[in-house]
Amino acid sequence: MFRKFRSALMRGLVVVLPIGLTLWLLWWLGSSTESLLQQAITLVIPAEHYRPGMGIIAAVALLLAAGTLVNALLVRRMLAAWERFLDRIPVVKTIYGAIRDFTRLLPADGKRRDLKRVVLARFGEAQVVGFVTRDDAAELGIVKKEDGLVAVYFPMSYQIGGYTVLVPRAAIVQLDMSVETAMRLVLTGGLSSGPGH
Repeated sequence: MFRKFRSALMRGLVVVLPIGLTLWLLWWLGSSTESLLQQAITLVIPAEHYRPGMGIIAAVALLLAAGTLVNALLVRRMLAAWERFLDRIPVVKTIYGAIRDFTRLLPADGKRRDLKRVVLARFGEAQVVGFVTRDDAAELGIVKKEDGLVAVYFPMSYQIGGYTVLVPRAAIVQLDMSVETAMRLVLTGGLSSGPGH
């Protein structure tokens, strides 16, 4: 009887926990953004004119402004200097580097920066799941076209970092798996094997 109760409880937890945590994270992100920017907005306008939601609108406006300004040469140089500064701080560089690597997978400027396809690469006896970021690594300007190398990104579990490796085209095998499914598998350390698992 106790075993059935525990089993039902665990099944319920497996169903409810991901939904609950996702909703909580979205709520926390929205309310934190609203609260933080409310303080900044009320420095500019009287508090009685503030309306709920203005913080979120301000956050979207800031993101749009940042996305527009990042194309300016001066801003790019300032960002590069800021990144060099952060890379000198031991713990901060690990956290910042992991988040930066992950966000750079997002498409921007109309260019496909996202992961192109899922592959399996062999390193000795081990096989590693990776994601092709460039079909021709010569586009990076550090190897020759005749080398026949492909740029493959190998993320680490729980997104604590990753490696971009230039792999011979013959050393990789394409997998019949969506990027989303493969990313979930890799980032959870193999605990998730696909959608719905």
